[in-house]
Amino acid sequence: MDAWVKKLKAANTQQLPQSNEKRIQSTDEPLSKRVKRDQVSDSDEDSDENLPLGTPPLKPLPGLRRVHIAHSEVGDDEASQHSGAEVDPPRRTAIESSLPEVKSEREALEEYENFRASQGDGDGDGDKDAASAASRLDSRKWIRGKTSLYVDAFNLALDTVLDEESHLFDEKEMHIFDQWNKLSYEAQFLYVRLFLRKTASWHRIARLRYHDDIQDTEAAVNELQRSRDLPSGSSSPRPVPESTESTESKFTSMAQDSCVFDDKFTFADMSEHYITSVEEATTLLSLDEVKALAKEAKVQGKNKADLAKSICRMSSQQAGLLSMGLRRSSTIDSVDSSGRNTPETGSPGPGLGEDSNRRKHFLEKILAITGPCIRLSLPVFKLFERVHLVFYRSTEWTEKSLTTIILAKISRRNFPKYIVSRSSNIFSSRDQLLEFETAMRTEYAVDNILEFNGPVMEADFRRVVDIFEGIYPRWKTLLQEEQEKEERVYESGEGAYLRRLNPAHSYTRIVHKAAYVFGRLKEHQREHALLTELLDQHLFHLARRGSWYQRKALLEEHYMHAVEPDPAYKDAEMQKKHWKRIAAITCEAALEDRDCHLIYHYDIQKRLVKLEKQLKIPKRLQHDFGHVRLQKPEEHFAEGIQLKKDDIVGKKGRGPSTKTIWVDEAESGGECSVEAMCLSWYRSQGWKGYHAEGGIIRTLFAYLFFDILFLYIPNVFQTAYQTCPLDLHTDAFYPTRASEINHRLVEIANGGAAKLIEDIDGRERENRTCVVGLNWDYERDDLLELVKCFDGAALAAVCKVMAQEYGQRGGGIPDLILWRMEPNREVMFAEVKSANDRLSDTQRLWIHVLTGAGVKVALCNAVAKEVREV
Repeated sequence: MDAWVKKLKAANTQQLPQSNEKRIQSTDEPLSKRVKRDQVSDSDEDSDENLPLGTPPLKPLPGLRRVHIAHSEVGDDEASQHSGAEVDPPRRTAIESSLPEVKSEREALEEYENFRASQGDGDGDGDKDAASAASRLDSRKWIRGKTSLYVDAFNLALDTVLDEESHLFDEKEMHIFDQWNKLSYEAQFLYVRLFLRKTASWHRIARLRYHDDIQDTEAAVNELQRSRDLPSGSSSPRPVPESTESTESKFTSMAQDSCVFDDKFTFADMSEHYITSVEEATTLLSLDEVKALAKEAKVQGKNKADLAKSICRMSSQQAGLLSMGLRRSSTIDSVDSSGRNTPETGSPGPGLGEDSNRRKHFLEKILAITGPCIRLSLPVFKLFERVHLVFYRSTEWTEKSLTTIILAKISRRNFPKYIVSRSSNIFSSRDQLLEFETAMRTEYAVDNILEFNGPVMEADFRRVVDIFEGIYPRWKTLLQEEQEKEERVYESGEGAYLRRLNPAHSYTRIVHKAAYVFGRLKEHQREHALLTELLDQHLFHLARRGSWYQRKALLEEHYMHAVEPDPAYKDAEMQKKHWKRIAAITCEAALEDRDCHLIYHYDIQKRLVKLEKQLKIPKRLQHDFGHVRLQKPEEHFAEGIQLKKDDIVGKKGRGPSTKTIWVDEAESGGECSVEAMCLSWYRSQGWKGYHAEGGIIRTLFAYLFFDILFLYIPNVFQTAYQTCPLDLHTDAFYPTRASEINHRLVEIANGGAAKLIEDIDGRERENRTCVVGLNWDYERDDLLELVKCFDGAALAAVCKVMAQEYGQRGGGIPDLILWRMEPNREVMFAEVKSANDRLSDTQRLWIHVLTGAGVKVALCNAVAKEVREV
């Protein structure tokens, strides 16, 4: 077993001492403007019509699916086959975010494996079993054609899970793992490479180009496709809470029986047994092959999709007497459907005898072109996905997740000292693991209804309500159980991160979505009741509490007097005043709630002041937030020489970039960006500064919270090569360390930042320790000058926002950070804008935070005093 999944040796486990895209908009008046579905955010406006969902970009597949990334080393022409599909932009997962940046593309891996291959294989016997994946990682020896970085990473995940949490798998699943270990290296390599591609897709065997690692591709394919017997022991079906059975039955795509195996299994499917429709077969053809087939069939189309449809339509036409009057059965769904199970070997498919001879002819012709194909068996595939869920403690992982840990280990870098802790009781039982998986898929079903299927109609909202009604009783039960654990079981704040792997985490998000749906359906009483329940719990989705308070206060101010009148008041105006008083109490509770993030405070304060004026509260009793009243950003105009180039073509034939080009008059007179030009202008005014866009703020945060970042918290350090805890980018980071963070914020507010930086810099700079956000290229003297110019309370406010929402607030910080020692110590942020630029929502949010903390913010407009045509 590799050392990184165990506790570090005593010499390396010195615990550090413990010290004790979203919008925030005005919520003044109800709005009637509708919002596009792709413009969702986390804040609530004064309108139930415009209530945002508040969901981050979602991965395209249910719960346990990996985040797809663009592969740079596709072995066949899969890229051309799927060229019409949209590719999701790369997104870093939790484990990748906690590890250092490593060069992990194809060239880096090949270069490393070739280097290790040049060292030879020791005694030359090439015995694959002589060394385990863990020992090869320790010795750093890979031998091309005999061992692989990918296979070792895959097996290391499996071995780790089976060593520590084998109780999560039943007898049949353990037998499958045993059969996996008996596969040859080449079969394992092929499986892992296909496992890292699109799920449930067919691959043409003739175009699998892994010749450097697989000498006999046909033998490896046959080994994976061979049918194997399973023991007669029972394979328990997925446990479904009684309250959710009706909900589960509505989503057959979730494959509820995917974890139930019969008497036989295969690691991969054979195309001869399962490709039974022309629609399915045409997806395997390249564009040129589709064109040739369309020409033979005498059909036309504008693109590959149209041609394929025309071919399928032609093949479905019955051929008179040859059809024998039989009704043609409907075709099966595409194999890309995430909910499709792999049929059992030997089970009858759709009868070709019921189809026309023409259809059979086209299918045979397509399969003759493609040749034999391979697809990973879906039940086994999902079993291995479940293994990775347990291993990574995350529902998201990519190809890089499999290798980043190893690449971090082999990189010659210095990492902070902390205690590695990996609990084996995160999932106490197999039932809990399977219920969590079911909850994730149910959550995905809700997202699919509200976000991925075009305009949302009332019927869609009702479907979400039905799902909510199904999970609601179970959610309440899990909340009670988790609260008891928090009070009696969990220690050292370990529950906060583990709760993300509790089914109630997904259920809470479904309840949050249901509240939105009730608002859209004008059922404000139920929406208000749900928001109250969400706020009554302090366990799940704490980062949303501010938006829940905002929406609850809005409902109480504008709607509740009509839907839930208090019998004590007969007059309509008195009813309104009564609910406005309740809304004011809600705002006060929000400002007192330590889990209500700072970014929401300004809007809540503004609403509270407005309510107190409407209620005619005596002036002496009204809240006064003058000390945090926002100042408007200053307007600055930086003059420079702009360059305009004609006939500029953007990348890949796109239009020209909208970024302007300027002359750097202060330096060499060469070309520069608009930010660099403005920075030079400020330097001429006596300011020092950087064009950092948040980089220097993240560096300061790493310096000031270094020991808190690497404080011992169970389960957030699962490898010895992390640059931050796994929960830093989640809403669990701040509440888990609230005491230590608040103590540090007071220290910073009292002027202690400079000393903290000096201590950490003196200890870590020589080693250039890998810490998230920390850029050692910033000069120590510049950082010390900067924090000395910062007002202590203002710097503490900025750090608090970073601690509460590190993952969400990394962007939007103004472009330039500036400071000067004379005539007075002063810090200023400047957002650079060209003629056509506008502030984004995240930029406005940071401007609110900075001005609310008393920091000067400027909008620097770049003005061309001269325009040169080049």
